[in-house]
Amino acid sequence: MKLPRRTVLQLAAGAAALAALSRIAWAQSYPTRPVRIIVGFPAGTSSDITARLIGQWLSERLGQQFIVEDRPGAGTNIAADSVVHASPDGYSLLWVTQTNAINATVYSTLNFNFIRDIQPVASILRVAAVIMVHPSLPAKTVPEFIAYAKANPGKINMSSPGIGSVNHVAGELFKMMAGVDLVHVPYRGSQFPDLLSGQVQVTFNPLPSSLEFIRAGKLRALAVTTASRQAVLPDIPTVGEFVPGYEATAWFGIGAPKNTPAEIVDKLNREINAGLADPQLKARLVDLGGETFAGSPEDFAKFIAAETEKWAKVVKFAGIKPE
Repeated sequence: MKLPRRTVLQLAAGAAALAALSRIAWAQSYPTRPVRIIVGFPAGTSSDITARLIGQWLSERLGQQFIVEDRPGAGTNIAADSVVHASPDGYSLLWVTQTNAINATVYSTLNFNFIRDIQPVASILRVAAVIMVHPSLPAKTVPEFIAYAKANPGKINMSSPGIGSVNHVAGELFKMMAGVDLVHVPYRGSQFPDLLSGQVQVTFNPLPSSLEFIRAGKLRALAVTTASRQAVLPDIPTVGEFVPGYEATAWFGIGAPKNTPAEIVDKLNREINAGLADPQLKARLVDLGGETFAGSPEDFAKFIAAETEKWAKVVKFAGIKPE
């Protein structure tokens, strides 16, 4: 029996509406099992510390565990690759940082395209980095450090958690603008044991994982890398006070595999933004040396694109290549 065209259209519209309702119901019940937040850095780093705060908030809000899984290696590309190829169902999320944007230029042979293959979910935090030196280094200010580095070219080791990390590119930007020769030493694991022992002498490290060493006097803070001073270290100057125009900021957010349902992306975005507005969680994030910046998934996508373009210029100028 041939159905009238009007009936066919009504049935098709009904089917589409039913599918939409099904997706909405699925998103409303999400999550029904634990969710993994994959972090491309080792335990104890700024990313790990901040991701655990956000994971705890989401666990409490959504009634399921949000488990932080540190998966360092290949400059965070192992973590990114695992999420790119995960099922787009909201149960595998990526802790997105400026390193992912930087890697788009550093690595030309990745089997994924970060901007194309990761769906931005929510921006979370901007974080100052700080120049920290081992106490054995005689420099106590940025001008003294520049003078010492110029007098000892190629003799100061600069550590980072990997090629393309914010530590690395912030250091390369400093080398470029201050005219000094520092030797980059990338680490697959934690850089801190060698930094604390003096085997490497300087790092440009995000504040959350730096404060305990600074406050304990184990490492000496010379300057923060942001345009303005930080409330948690009010007496520490900015690099820009001595090297005009210098600025480098770390940032964190959440991403998901492409094709993750919009309803799930929007739900996560709402809950994360609620956390960033919560006075208690916001205070904890700010106390780590961060500045919250909430926004829509579309806002985060535009921000990532702009950061990718900005750091591409530094990568190309410094000739940064993967190991």
